[in-house]
Amino acid sequence: MTADEANTHMAELASDWKLGADAKTLSRHYAFKGFAKATYLANLCAWLADQQGHHPDIAFGWGYVDVKLTTHEIGGLSENDFIWAAKLDQLTE
Repeated sequence: MTADEANTHMAELASDWKLGADAKTLSRHYAFKGFAKATYLANLCAWLADQQGHHPDIAFGWGYVDVKLTTHEIGGLSENDFIWAAKLDQLTE
């Protein structure tokens, strides 16, 4: 996917999603007060990954979850990355 194509898809996502400088990754940082909500979101991400067959990198700890998407097989972003992000937006907003 080209940077222009990725930027077009960005308009369909919540504004907190960030496109990597090289347009090969898509990421979002979530902040919470406490550990439980971060754990719940990390588990939701894991569930969605299993449902979609598309697996992001997820890091979480006290008060935060970081989600990073890329399609390793092609070395960059695919439409599936944006679909996954949009589905997470639907589940969390």
